[in-house]
Amino acid sequence: MIYRQIQNEFLVCAKEYPAVTLLGPRQSGKTTLSRMTFPKYTYCSLEDPDIRLQAQNDPRGLLEGLGSGVILDEIQRVPELLSYLQGIIDKSQKPGQFILTGSHQPQVHQAITQSLAGRTAILELLPFSIDEIRQYNRPCLSPFEMVIMGFYPRLHEKQLRPNRFFGSYLSTYIERDLRAIINLKDLTGFEQFLRLLAGRIGQLVNYSALANDIGVSSTTIKNWVSVLKASFILFELPPYFSNIRKRVVKSSKLYFVDVGLAAWLLGLETPQQAERDPLRGQLYENLLILEVVKKMLNEGSQPVIYFYRDSRGNEVDLLISSQRTFSAIEIKSAKTFQPEYTGGIEQFIKAMPKNINIRGFAWYDGDRQTEYRGFKVCNPIKHGFIW
Repeated sequence: MIYRQIQNEFLVCAKEYPAVTLLGPRQSGKTTLSRMTFPKYTYCSLEDPDIRLQAQNDPRGLLEGLGSGVILDEIQRVPELLSYLQGIIDKSQKPGQFILTGSHQPQVHQAITQSLAGRTAILELLPFSIDEIRQYNRPCLSPFEMVIMGFYPRLHEKQLRPNRFFGSYLSTYIERDLRAIINLKDLTGFEQFLRLLAGRIGQLVNYSALANDIGVSSTTIKNWVSVLKASFILFELPPYFSNIRKRVVKSSKLYFVDVGLAAWLLGLETPQQAERDPLRGQLYENLLILEVVKKMLNEGSQPVIYFYRDSRGNEVDLLISSQRTFSAIEIKSAKTFQPEYTGGIEQFIKAMPKNINIRGFAWYDGDRQTEYRGFKVCNPIKHGFIW
């Protein structure tokens, strides 16, 4: 069994709050982690039609029969159950009474806001991190093997073929989940939209251009993006423009929560294809940025990260904010470091107020760990994700 890096935070939260809510995409390992971490808890899956019917018709009876120390899996299937949990929690205030899991963030968040505000800790579990897949006693994967394979636990546990897995994952996601959230009539148009997004990883989002390409309104595109973000398919990286006087862009970038899905949508089947693809750099960027996100979420903190681009095209791929300090990171898929990689960071430093501390990093796919003009140059996959 793979040790999940979020497990320590999971245990701490269960000692502090009456309930812990674990959110994440389908197949990210929420059920496995919950049952492994709390093996003595009663497990109750709301995906089971009989249990779901009982939860809808007799919620009090269901909860009384389960007692305390319960895992309620896929709580978004019966969000009204949270109102009854509130009464139980308020009576005893005992920590760790309930573990809740959910795949649809908007539904669960709305219900929590109404019923369990202040009574539950909320954690997010994404697919495996690089360090987690290294726990398997197998040869280490190269970056582009990771891009093709992706990080969903079943892919690595069962050594499944990525193309078959992602094809099934996407069709199941659309048929089972999306139709329940939005009125999706044209599956072909939506799948075309996903493939277009995969081809625009790391680019500024242009809703009008996407709408024109698909033949729908920009409002529809914004709604689709919103649902994909809320369902942990897409991750939005916002631009940084506070404290900067120069004109900067204010459009976000989109990345896939699992880069393997993006590679599959692009029709890539082998690491060699991914390494030669024109989008090689964007896929590598997606891989590393989401690794940073996973690291932060696994520590129980929400990522405070941005990118920077000014009107002249000067850019920093990733900014990690901590108090009055920024880690400015340029990401390159090349195996050889080039001095020009730090140009965007140098322009960002010039644009920022002098009282802001900025540390510069160049992340690349080479072997050497060195410094250049005060910036740290390293391969984070080999040398560690330190910023």
